[in-house]
Amino acid sequence: MNKEVQYWNPILETLPREALEKLQLKKFRRIVRWAFDRSTFHRELYERAGVVPEDIRTMEDVRKVPKVEKSMMRTIQRKDPFPYGDALCVHLDEVTEFRQTSGTTGQPVYQPDTWQDWEWWAECWSTLLWAQGYRPHDRVFLPFGYNVFVAFWAGHYACEKIGCEVVPGGVLDTRARILKIQELRATAMMATPTYVLGMADAARTGLAIDPARDLQITKITCAGEPGALVPATKRRMEEAWGAKVFDHAGATEIGAWGFECSHQPGGLHVNEPMFLAEVEDPDTGEPVTEPGKTGKLVITALDRIAQPCIRFDAKDMVEVSDIQCSCGRTLRIFKGGVIGRADDITKVKGVLLAPSAIEDVVRSMAELSDEYEVVIDKKGDYDRILLRVELAEGVGADIKEIQAKLATELRVKTNLGYDIEFHRYGALPRYDVKARRFKDLRDKEAH
Repeated sequence: MNKEVQYWNPILETLPREALEKLQLKKFRRIVRWAFDRSTFHRELYERAGVVPEDIRTMEDVRKVPKVEKSMMRTIQRKDPFPYGDALCVHLDEVTEFRQTSGTTGQPVYQPDTWQDWEWWAECWSTLLWAQGYRPHDRVFLPFGYNVFVAFWAGHYACEKIGCEVVPGGVLDTRARILKIQELRATAMMATPTYVLGMADAARTGLAIDPARDLQITKITCAGEPGALVPATKRRMEEAWGAKVFDHAGATEIGAWGFECSHQPGGLHVNEPMFLAEVEDPDTGEPVTEPGKTGKLVITALDRIAQPCIRFDAKDMVEVSDIQCSCGRTLRIFKGGVIGRADDITKVKGVLLAPSAIEDVVRSMAELSDEYEVVIDKKGDYDRILLRVELAEGVGADIKEIQAKLATELRVKTNLGYDIEFHRYGALPRYDVKARRFKDLRDKEAH
């Protein structure tokens, strides 16, 4: 396959590292200058840190620029111009798109975009979808509610840009979506891992449709949760649908910064021509560059102008790697994608616990359904991890045997012990978008 067919933008996706970093530095200096000149928030932030755009001469100088956190954006919104505040770098008349964060970690943050920004979103998504094999012949079904959240809005427009046929399934319920996929012989779709598994379950149990046998979906792009790069969850989705499942990472405030390509190297490519991704120690703030080390993502959207995202603390945990993908892209890869949120990776009994590790164990066992819940609380003076799981539909095996197997696998994978509750199939909550399966109640109990 030649470059023009394999890559959406063959020049940018295969730039030598030296040229790529030169481009990133040029763009970073440009967006810092733009924000400094046009945003009261950014100018005051930089002046308090004693930084002016002229100070940024090398990649090492990037760290002189202060970071921005989501809590700061919430404060900004209380100022004029309404409703965005003084981080806005364009006149309100230039804003053509409104989105907001899901609010799962607090008050939603409003995100304005110009039409140029929205074209940039579509270009980022076109890069990732083309890398995952989307082509003009595909009929792409989008089974999500077209809400105020960005969700797969940009995926919709990118599909059109590529030339795919788009079928919006926003107001349909799950049953109607499955039937429409069958009726139109859709070949691709996009959803959260939770909903991908939920649709497959609904198809089998409610409609007697086996997605892998009766539908023609060949590829699925996931976002919103880490599941598509959790091995057991990816395997469940691919087996349920008979399709390739690909991961993507992004956020309303940031954009579509990472993607898994069709070669599936075990991690996410960073779309580096569009983003500058730094990894730092969550405790010390020092750069993390050694392969195999995990750190917190600090990211800059290099071309977004209405409300710039400059050195944004994404709070996503990623693992630095030196993986060279066989696809030929020179873009860095974060092994395992987004491993979890810095807020969710917590210390229990002196051991760091990532929820994705529990997910991988639960979904590796055929005796258990897709659903589970994790609650961390106090039992006396000690931390307790309560894991609620469901038996798979029709499973009649000895629960003691399943419990022993599950406890052993959890101990091996996480080095921790668990109180395990078994529930009948269908007893635990189902989610259509982002699931809320992990709860740490220890701080609440302390108050």
